[in-house]
Amino acid sequence: MNSQIEEYIRIYNSIDFGKIIDHPNILIAANFWEADRYQAARSAYKFMRTIDDLIDNHKAIRRGIAPEERQKFMSDVNDWLLKLINSGDHDPEKKDLLATIDKFVIPVWPLEAFAKSMIYDINHDGFPTIDSFLEYAQGASVAPASIFLHLSGIKKTNGGYRPPEFDVKEAATPAALFSYLVHIIRDFQKDQFNNLNYFADDIAAKHGLERKQLYDIAHGSPVTGGFRNMIREYVSLAEIYRIQTLESIYRIKPFLEERYLLGIEIIYDLYAMVFERIDADSGNFTSFELNPTPEETRKRVYATILRFDP
Repeated sequence: MNSQIEEYIRIYNSIDFGKIIDHPNILIAANFWEADRYQAARSAYKFMRTIDDLIDNHKAIRRGIAPEERQKFMSDVNDWLLKLINSGDHDPEKKDLLATIDKFVIPVWPLEAFAKSMIYDINHDGFPTIDSFLEYAQGASVAPASIFLHLSGIKKTNGGYRPPEFDVKEAATPAALFSYLVHIIRDFQKDQFNNLNYFADDIAAKHGLERKQLYDIAHGSPVTGGFRNMIREYVSLAEIYRIQTLESIYRIKPFLEERYLLGIEIIYDLYAMVFERIDADSGNFTSFELNPTPEETRKRVYATILRFDP
């Protein structure tokens, strides 16, 4: 075992997988980065989760956002974005974020795209078409994935950093869509329990399903043949993006330092682990069935490190 792999094993042994909640695969992978970039990922992730959780938690409690409440939430999103512009106050969280953006030359467009997806959440209840979902995913998933990939690809220069030598959004898009499709299948039951639905109405209708049936299945009704066919269609779409993800990783590999390439492969492998658990033929699609245990996650990360070949 070479010294670099030994260092990765040392980092791996320092991670408490039992304390990891809500599957933040980005932060698991970022443990293998240099410390300052890991903190940058945490800062950006926390910033985005703040507004996302505000909206999702309200929907979970109130079963949606009433028309008269939307303006307040729109103002919250605008205030969230203004943190990127107004640096005059002494909010330590804001100062930390602005310093992170400046130091690591993080472009603003992913945060703007993320805000756009949050505005969609405020003004809509679900997705009428698969195209509207994929458009939404450009902000909800491609944006945070692009920040991760940006931090993976920047290069140190003259005491600072220069941007990656590849198109970050182009490289991140297939991986983000693959992971997001896997994510919504994995979290189907949890989302339904929280009054959230990420399956497109047109795909559901194609298989004879309405939202009420999705709700009933999540709450224990038998899984129908139509539901299994819908999942098969989503799995087929995810497989297309999975293959494109591997092609994307291969293309950008020459531009990445070893530990950052490892981080990308860890994220891919953690979502691939969930993808492999989806059983359209006989699965029940429960959270228990589809969510790996901390021990399974730990073993998968270890296996990824051992077979890592930069």
